[in-house]
Amino acid sequence: MTPADLSAALLDIVTTVVEQRRAADAELPELALTVDDVPLERPKNRDHGDWASNVAMRLAKKVGANPRELAEQIAAAAAGIDGVASAEVAGPGFINFRLEAAAAGQLAKTIVEAGDAYGRGDIYDGLSVNLEFVSANPTGPVHMGGARWAAVGDSLARILQAEGADVTREYYFNDHGSQIDRFARSLLAAYLGEPTPEDGYGGGYIGEIADRVVERYDGDLASLPREQQQEVFRSIGTELMFQEIKERLHAFGVDFDVYFHEDSLHASGAVERAIQRLDEQGHIFDADGAIWLRTTAFGDDRDRVIIRSNGEPAYISGDLGYYLDKRERGFEQNIIMLGADHHGYIGRMMAMVEAFGDVPNVNLQILIGQMVNLVKDGEPVRMSKRAGTIVTLDDLVDAVGVDAARYALVRSSTDSQLDIDLDLLTKRSNENPVYYVQYAHARTRSVAANAEKAGVDHSVFAPELLTHETESALLGGLQEFPRVVAQAAELREPHRVARYIEELAGLYHAWYAVRDGSTRVLPHGDEPVTDLHRTRLWLNDATGQVIRNGLGLLGVSAPDRM
Repeated sequence: MTPADLSAALLDIVTTVVEQRRAADAELPELALTVDDVPLERPKNRDHGDWASNVAMRLAKKVGANPRELAEQIAAAAAGIDGVASAEVAGPGFINFRLEAAAAGQLAKTIVEAGDAYGRGDIYDGLSVNLEFVSANPTGPVHMGGARWAAVGDSLARILQAEGADVTREYYFNDHGSQIDRFARSLLAAYLGEPTPEDGYGGGYIGEIADRVVERYDGDLASLPREQQQEVFRSIGTELMFQEIKERLHAFGVDFDVYFHEDSLHASGAVERAIQRLDEQGHIFDADGAIWLRTTAFGDDRDRVIIRSNGEPAYISGDLGYYLDKRERGFEQNIIMLGADHHGYIGRMMAMVEAFGDVPNVNLQILIGQMVNLVKDGEPVRMSKRAGTIVTLDDLVDAVGVDAARYALVRSSTDSQLDIDLDLLTKRSNENPVYYVQYAHARTRSVAANAEKAGVDHSVFAPELLTHETESALLGGLQEFPRVVAQAAELREPHRVARYIEELAGLYHAWYAVRDGSTRVLPHGDEPVTDLHRTRLWLNDATGQVIRNGLGLLGVSAPDRM
């Protein structure tokens, strides 16, 4: 029995109980109940049962009943649900459900037959989402902050898609503004053998890119005036740097559907269209020779200049054009991932959304990520061999590999600063979380391969035989996966999937390692193959499938061997 099956049966019972009470008291309101009104959760203490519900406590006031009295009425009827061994009332009105072994064990077959589809839902079915992440300036390699967003953003996209959303991964290519000027001057200085400009970019990669620009340029670069030389380095250097960023992200398992060029906002008239729209809505005013957006009307701490008195667009003007462009492309929800230094940016952006007539934190959602530090031998890693002053995505991947890097970056909440221990991530031990999970998957594949050799197959499935306490715990963990995926999608927190599969791996390892051998999948010695062995193979394979599905949502491989 799945949680959905139990919820549906419980909803029918609760609806009947409520109707009976209304028949006895006409003054009670009519209630249109849904499955959301009969929540199920896993008890913290498994001795209390397989599932618990506070439905009686939620509805008692509405139906004029004492919570515990209502719970007892519901529990009495729920005890008759097929597959429910018992329904008991606890505390002020909680109902604890214990499933029959056959009903609980049925999940193993359900998972194996569902395969990759197990855990997927439909809470965002058909929702059009634009997910913008990384968006690193094309002035250097992807730093650790961008690396974190690459792992988290791609994982979030996968999770939203698993819940039915139509997700477009978008990279905002910052090719307009002062940072590109600084990059071009730095390349030119490297070419001319001059010191790096005071506000320029250092690191070995600058010299590498400068050399490649010279190779790419079809002409006599040395004969050009300095201004034209700088323009060559700006054009070709930016293209080369951005191509390198894309290649590095691709190798990290991250690709984008759209690469949006900031410069196009100004060239296409998108900024002007946005200003006109806001002006028509009465939110634009002139002062001190500049054009302003009245964001204080929507909670911002001050109004914002969008066109300076010299006619140059302020930075927020690009935001206006970009947001309107996304909405015109049909995206219902737009999610942007930004670094911790952009926290003060949220107020003006949400004011902008409201000025356009949209809903803050719905049509636009901004996620803020904290810093990432690499630690080796107990000491912070401060500098990159190639980038000089920063630590890059390549540094992390070179040290631990793509799988460990992605997993380490995604397994913690982005609200917290992250310290990644490079020594830990290279260990082949249970201390290393990615190894722990991948090893559990590899173990399920090894058990399956050995089972085939021993003649254990899927010809029989007898879930009523799965009665060992570790089997009950493992089945309980497997049931949680769809709920975890849905919650990770709703809260925009992919780390929940990582933490879940770590817990599931622990439950599997505990089941596998029962000392007396009472949970073996393989027959011992000359012992004949039994239906219990065959049924346990279903449970083994179901666990492997869920771990594989979970790792897949994080963009991490599920190896058959370790």
